[in-house]
Amino acid sequence: MINFTATYTDQYQLSMAQVYFENGQKEHPAVFDYYFRKLPFDGGYAIFSGLEDLLEILENLKFSEEDLAYLKDQNYSEAFLDYLKNFKFSGNIMAAKEGDVLFPNRPILQVEATIIEAQLIETILLNLLNFQTLIATKASRMRLVAKDSVLLEFGLRRAHGPGGYYASRAAIVGGFDGTSNVVAGKNFDIPVSGTMAHSFIQSYDDEITAFRAFSQVRPKDCVLLVDTYDTLKSGLPNAIKIGKEMEVLGEKLAGIRLDSGDLAYLARESRKMLDDAGLNYVKIAASNQLDEYVIKSLLEQNAPIDIFGVGTNLVTGDPDAALDGVYKLTASNGIPRLKISESLSKVTIPHKKQVYRLMNAKGELIGADAITMREEEEVSRIYDPQEILKSLPVKSYKTEVLLHLVMKNGKRTEESRSLKEIAAYSRERLDSLPMEYKRFDNPHIYKVGISKMLKKEREKLMKKYKK
Repeated sequence: MINFTATYTDQYQLSMAQVYFENGQKEHPAVFDYYFRKLPFDGGYAIFSGLEDLLEILENLKFSEEDLAYLKDQNYSEAFLDYLKNFKFSGNIMAAKEGDVLFPNRPILQVEATIIEAQLIETILLNLLNFQTLIATKASRMRLVAKDSVLLEFGLRRAHGPGGYYASRAAIVGGFDGTSNVVAGKNFDIPVSGTMAHSFIQSYDDEITAFRAFSQVRPKDCVLLVDTYDTLKSGLPNAIKIGKEMEVLGEKLAGIRLDSGDLAYLARESRKMLDDAGLNYVKIAASNQLDEYVIKSLLEQNAPIDIFGVGTNLVTGDPDAALDGVYKLTASNGIPRLKISESLSKVTIPHKKQVYRLMNAKGELIGADAITMREEEEVSRIYDPQEILKSLPVKSYKTEVLLHLVMKNGKRTEESRSLKEIAAYSRERLDSLPMEYKRFDNPHIYKVGISKMLKKEREKLMKKYKK
C-alpha cells in the first residue's frame, strides 16, 4: 500500500512551514478545525469514517532519508531540513467518534499542535477523512433501502487508483457486509466474496462445462454467473443442472448472479425456476451499475434479490465524487483567529470548541447540535451561524458531548476499535436519527447552532478584521 511518510502533503504546506521555521515561529501553538459545509448526495446526514487510519498514520509520521534528499533538491534550507529530520506529530486531537452521524458546519475534529505540525498534517487529514466519510455516507444510504439484504462492495476495479482500498473499509463503516477486495479483507478483517467473470465461462467450449468445473473446485461458495449467453434459456437451466449434481455429492449451490438486463423481471423468473426445481435455498445476487435508487426501485418491485453487489457508484461517491471538508485555523499563538468572507457561511468560528448533541427528556434527538466555547458549562440558547436572527432555546434539553480527546502529545489515548465495532456503532447512531433526516427527497435540515458567547466572540473579531 501507500507509504505514508510526511511528504504525503502539498507543496504549500512545506513552503509555509519553512517560513514559520525561518521566522522563529516553529513552537507557536495553533488550533485547527476540520468540518464540511455541505452534505453529500442532497441528503440529511453524513457518516464519519477514516479516523482510526488517520491516528495510526499520525503516530508514525516522519520524513525518511529519501524524503529529505528529495526536499534538498527543492531548494529548502539546510537548517529547515535538519528540523524536519526529527519531525514528529506531538499534538492533541479532539474528535467525534468514528461512525457517528455528522452535519455541516460543526467541528468534527480539532487539532492543537505547533503551527508547523498542524499545517503539515492538513493534507493527509483531509485526504483520508473527506474520502472515507463520503463513501461511508453513500454506503449507509444503500443500507437504509436494502434493509436486511446482503450488500457487497465490488468496486476496486472502477475505483480511483489506491482509493479503492479505503473505499472498501468505508463501505463497511456505512453498513456493507463484505468486499471483493482481498487486500482490504486481509488488512481490515472484512469478509471477502467473489463469483466468476464472463471470461471464465467464455474460456470453456460451453456454459455447462464451465459451471461444472467451478462447482467441483469451489463447492462451498459456488455462485454461478448466468447471463453470459441467455439468462433464462441457458444460464438458469444449466445452473439448475449443476445444483442438482451438487446435491448428489452432498453439496449445495450457493447462488446465481444476474449482471445485465431487467433485473427485477429476471430475478422473479429465476426465483420461480429455482423453486420449481426444488432449489429454494439458492440465493439470487444482482450487480450492474447499482446505487441506492436502483436498489430501492428493485425492492419496491418486489424483486426477490438476496444479495446486491455494488461497484462504481459506491466507490466513486457518484454523483458528488468529493466531500467539501475544510481545515481552518481558529487560534494561533494563543490568539483567536477568523477568516472573513463576503458569504457568512464561509466566515469561520474562532477558539477551541466543544460540540453537544441535544436530546429531550426521553433521550430522543431533537435535531440540533450546539457548538460552544470549550470552557462553557451551560448554554441556554443557540444561534444559526449563517442566519443570525434565527435561534433556539436549549436550556431544557439533555446534552451529549461529541468531541473526545483521541490523541495527546502525539499518542493515542485509547485502544483502537475494530471495524466491526465502528460499523455497529454507526448503525446504532443512524438508527437513533429520525426518519425525516434520512429520506432521499427533501430531508429535514438538522440544526447546528453556536452559543451566545461564541456568537459574540465571532462578531467582535469580524469587526476587528474588517477595520
